[in-house]
Formats: sequence, C-alpha cells, structure tokens
Amino acid sequence: MELTTPPGANSAAQDPFLAATHEVVNQPTELAGINLYECDRALREAVAREGAAASEAGLLEFGARVGAPEYLELGLLANRYPPEFDPHDRFGHRIDLVRFHPAYHALMQTAIAEGLHSSPWTAPGAGAHAARAARYYLHAQVEAGHGCPITMTFAAVPSLRLQPDLAAAWEPRITARVYDPVNRPAHEKSGVTVGMAMTEKQGGSDVRANTTRAYPMASPGSGQPYELVGHKFFVSAPMCDLFLVLAQAAGGLSCFLLPRWRPDGTKNQMQLQRLKRKMGNVSNASAESELRGALAWMVGEEGRGVRTIIEMVAMTRFDCMIGSSAGMRMAVSQALHHCSQRRAFGRLLIEQPLMKNVLADLALESEAALALTMRIAGALDRRLEEHEDLLARLCTAVGKYWICKRVAPHAAEAMECIGGSGVMEDSPMPRLYREAPVNAIWEGSGNIQCLDALRAMGKTPDVVQAYFDEVTRSRGAHPSLDRAVAQLQAQLRHSVNIESRARALVDRMAAILQAALLARDAPQWVADAFCRSRLDGEGHHQFGALPADVEFDRIISRAMPRA
Repeated sequence: MELTTPPGANSAAQDPFLAATHEVVNQPTELAGINLYECDRALREAVAREGAAASEAGLLEFGARVGAPEYLELGLLANRYPPEFDPHDRFGHRIDLVRFHPAYHALMQTAIAEGLHSSPWTAPGAGAHAARAARYYLHAQVEAGHGCPITMTFAAVPSLRLQPDLAAAWEPRITARVYDPVNRPAHEKSGVTVGMAMTEKQGGSDVRANTTRAYPMASPGSGQPYELVGHKFFVSAPMCDLFLVLAQAAGGLSCFLLPRWRPDGTKNQMQLQRLKRKMGNVSNASAESELRGALAWMVGEEGRGVRTIIEMVAMTRFDCMIGSSAGMRMAVSQALHHCSQRRAFGRLLIEQPLMKNVLADLALESEAALALTMRIAGALDRRLEEHEDLLARLCTAVGKYWICKRVAPHAAEAMECIGGSGVMEDSPMPRLYREAPVNAIWEGSGNIQCLDALRAMGKTPDVVQAYFDEVTRSRGAHPSLDRAVAQLQAQLRHSVNIESRARALVDRMAAILQAALLARDAPQWVADAFCRSRLDGEGHHQFGALPADVEFDRIISRAMPRA
C-alpha cells in the first residue's frame, strides 16, 4: 500500500523549516578578543602603584596578544593533549624524552621571549618584579601548567648565585630569552630551563628525611662534582635541561645542580620512571626518577642544602601567589561575562540582587588577592630597604597560604554562577577548578606555610613589627580594620598553643593585610565591603554574604572584563 501525504498537510520534505527545532538564543558569547590588561582596572592601578608604570605600553600590547581567541585556544589545546613519555628511542637507547603538543611549546616560547623566567635578574631596577608579576598574571590566565618550568627557571637564579662559579657558567643561558626544547646537551644550547627534584617517597615536605646519597668524584665541597644515587618521587618539569636536587653528603643534606646530559654528550644517569597522572596542571609534566650515579655539582655549603634551595623556594612560592590570583581573575571574568548576557526569570542574571552579591564578592576576593601579590612584588623590588625585606620574608608565606587556599572555593562559586554549562569540558571552568588546589599543595602545603610564618616570627621578631607597621599605615581608614589589628596584636602576645592556632592566626594576618592594602589604595566602596565582610565576626566568609547595603553595581562594573 502506498503512503501519501494528505492534501494540504505539511512535511519536513515539503517545508524544510520544520526540521529546525529551535533557534539558539539567551546564550553568551565566548570571552575572547579582549585586552586582558586594559580591561583589568585593579591590575593597571597596581602596576602604577608598585613602580612599574614604565611597562604600561608593553603590558597593553601583551594583554591584547594573550586575550586574542587564537591565543586563548593554546591553553585549551595544551591541556587536551597532555605530555607523553618515551623512555627509549626505537633502537633501544635511553632518551627520557617528554613530548608536548605544539600549543605548549608556543606558550613556553612566549613566556621566555617576554622574560617571565628572567627579567628581574637581567634588567633589575625600579618596578622589575612588579612588571614581571603583571605579565605572569596575564599569561597564567591563558594557561597555568607551563608556568611550572618558567617559575623554576626564574627561581633557580638566587640559589645558583650562592655558588658563583656555577652561576657564571650557567646564568647567561638560564636567563637568555631563547626557548630550545630539543633534548640535547645543555652546553650546546643558547637557552636552557631549570627544574627541581627535592621530594622523596618517605618524606614529602620533610626533605631532611631524604635518602638520596651524594658521593664526591674527587675533592668534596662547594662547586665540586658528585655522583648522586637514590630516587625522587616528584621531579617538577622533567623535560628541563638542569635540575636543583637535594641529596645527603657526608656533611648533611646538600644542594646540587644536575644536568640532563653530561659534558661529554652522554646521557646523565637520571632515569625517569613514569609521568605523574595529575588531577590538574595537566599540560605540565611531573615525573618519578631514579638517580643511578648521576653527575651533579654541589651548590652552596655542604650540609646547608635547605638554606641554599630555600632561595629558590621563596621565589616559587611568590609565583604560586601570582598564579592563584590569575586563576581568580579568569574565573570571575568568566562568571561576570556569562551573567551579563544570560537571562533567567525575566532579567539578566547580573541584575538579580542575590547574583549581584555573589559576583561582587568574587570580584572583591580577586582584587584583594591581586593587591597582596603586587604588594609583595613591590617589596621584592625594594628589598634593600629593611622594612620591605622583612615584609617580603614574612608575608610571602602568609600570602602563599591564604591566596592559594581561597582560589579553590572561588573557582567553585564562579562555576556555579555559570551553571551547568560551566561544568562542561568545552568551558574553561573545569580546567580552572582542577587547577585551583595545586598551588596550595606545591611548594609547601598550608600547614608548612603557617609553620614557616611562625618560624619567621620567632627567629626574626622584626618581621612582626614590619607587618604591623604596614597595616597601621591604614589606621583610621575603617573601624573594622582598626578593631581587627588590635585583636591580632593581642592574639600574638600569647604563645600558648600557638602552633595549633597557626592557621587561625595566619588567616587573620592575611585578611587584615589585604584589607589594609585595599583601604589605602582601592576605592572606598571596595575597601568598605571587604573590611565588613572579612574582618567582622570570625572572618570565615561564605561568598554571596556581603552586607545588603554594599555598592554591588560599582564593584561589579570595576571588575567587568571589558575595556
């Protein structure tokens, strides 16, 4: 029996418009094609405030470049196609080769060409650290994983300078703006990168428990060659050309510089066992390794390895602050952009009172993180001044603890603002969310930072005075701030159970310092909202719980990612 369409009836074949089920409406555009520097008012103000105004033109150009759609896509691709490990070539020769997607190399190329790994060392002066921090902050918004080798290459220089002969041999190549990812001897390259291998299975952050042994090849001592035998449970950025490594010498735990290749062109006996499968930081490689008589040179004094490498760790912790602040900025930018275009219940999300509260709160957290980060950048630029040196010594640990702790709930709340679309892997939000806990753990977890802050206060009491000198510069700016400072001074006078109270104390120190900086440098309505929400009560703040009379619209407008 033949089926026919009844006269006058429509069908998809007769009317192709019936096949179109809907029109896509009420969906936001992609946040791309913007100048990440120009649209960040708080960053621009911080750059000028911390002495880097001369870098304004270069930062404007850089912000436009990294905010372009094709550049933002590099971050997506570098994480979609993670590194792969080839222990041997096809003929069976040991090569320990880590392969990366071209997008990762493109990010590394830009970072090194911009001097993110070296500029304060090669061109020191007013605003050098602040300008570098601003560039790092912008680039980390595109992709976080490549920041690991950039940071370690940057941070290795202060440690290496404790051994002048090794610094003279290697620093020109470490600081060169040349990216050469080819797996070949470092002495054949114009530019090299530096990784780190400190932690072992049995110790983790307790590096004094390390069992890797160092055997002198001739005379022992600083600058002399050794062979290292042992294991490393975390080798950060194993594709690098050089590594700073901790090992036990006759005189105790010592620091060593270990190249991937020996001077004679043969492969050094640092053998990678596997790449780590990480929850976040996917684009970057981390590895386990065996040291089977690996050639290395002692850096600094024998038995003072922690003291030597802590120079590197201090800088890596600072970069954790920058990276986590950058994560907050990108997360709140995505949330603000989405909510400014998405409608629900008859209004734009950004017009809804409760959503305004959440968005303004996220913006406050982001700006406070940036203010503290850039203040430490300024202190690093002015370390010849005693106050600035003492402030950096204490507040790098305070800031690293607090900012890296706050970025995870911040990312979760920003994702919730976007809703179901924010959970999808074609959104940048899952990557930001997975990245968020990383910096809180790397380079010393929260407990380590709090204990380091207590240690600094006990060992050098002047750091406490420097801290209070800093925050009392804002005395009288806000009653909540004045009360919080007085309460903190009273709490620090009592040493009973201070270690068990360390987190509560460092929490307050961080929030008070951020509040003081905002009270001094940000608009009054920003500082007022932050002080009332973070300092009154216990200070444990849930996003979206700002007082009802806060100027939500002004805070949101200030943070909106548009020029």
